[in-house]
Amino acid sequence: MRHAETVTFGGSALDRAAELRDKPDEIAAAARDVVLLWRGKPLVEGPGLDRLVRLPVDHPVLSLADPEAVLLGRQEDGRLIEARELVDWEPEDVDPDQMNSFVDVSEQRHPLMRETEVFAELRRVMTRLSPRDAELAATAKGVLHWHVSHRFCARCGAQSAPAQAGWQRVCASCGAHHFPRTDPVVIMLITHGNSVLMGRSPHWPAGMYSLLAGFVEPGETIEAAVRREVREEAGVRVGAVEYLASQPWAFPASLMFGCRGVALSREITIDPVEIEDAMWISREEMMQAFAGSHTVLSPARKGAIAQFLLRNWLADTL
Repeated sequence: MRHAETVTFGGSALDRAAELRDKPDEIAAAARDVVLLWRGKPLVEGPGLDRLVRLPVDHPVLSLADPEAVLLGRQEDGRLIEARELVDWEPEDVDPDQMNSFVDVSEQRHPLMRETEVFAELRRVMTRLSPRDAELAATAKGVLHWHVSHRFCARCGAQSAPAQAGWQRVCASCGAHHFPRTDPVVIMLITHGNSVLMGRSPHWPAGMYSLLAGFVEPGETIEAAVRREVREEAGVRVGAVEYLASQPWAFPASLMFGCRGVALSREITIDPVEIEDAMWISREEMMQAFAGSHTVLSPARKGAIAQFLLRNWLADTL
């Protein structure tokens, strides 16, 4: 694909400084900044919430953060950058149903932060951030969430401890080493002639349709997963499949493999357990949806790989 790495969360060429992960003394002695998250929401600033905040290691708010940091990498100026989670704080008026959802527009500001610095849902601000800030935020969110959800050894059940600058957990009881989890997911631009196959889940906002997607199963190739998922969800058989681009998607821990597939027929038979609806949309209709003038269809969320693939399909730059 011509522009594969321009997808959101990709293409910033972050130096992850992996050679330092087993050298805690060098990390502690180095000049470094901290990216701070609260409940998975990164700390951002600016009138458009378009910049990821980098805190000095002696900022007072970090006394309330988890002491375990994740080394994200090395910045262009040579300073290291870490991620930490703010834990000893509970703001007022938090709506638990909105938190970390597609529609979370709430902002939280800690009293020790400036007026312009707030915690915001990453899906809300991801397209406003620079490629580097977006990659740092997604990496921090993914690894910190893994530490929260994988505190106990999967082999023996004992509590494990962080190691390798946050990129491993080690069990002192049985000696097992655990690594951050990433779930492979295929997302498919399935075409038939001049049309593309779109579907929707029942919990999505009204009118929102996207490309079909699903998890890759053990022992399955990406191509086989594309064909299986499309047939399971929409009853459509798919022939030729090719890989286009990938996107890290830390909601909570996926790597999206964007693919293109050619449908062998147009007949749709949906599985209501999997999706609510599916339909073929012509190129002309999709252009109307992107322009905001389609009477039914709203395009996939801006910043998601589905919208990225559709946009490149319309522009003939796949």
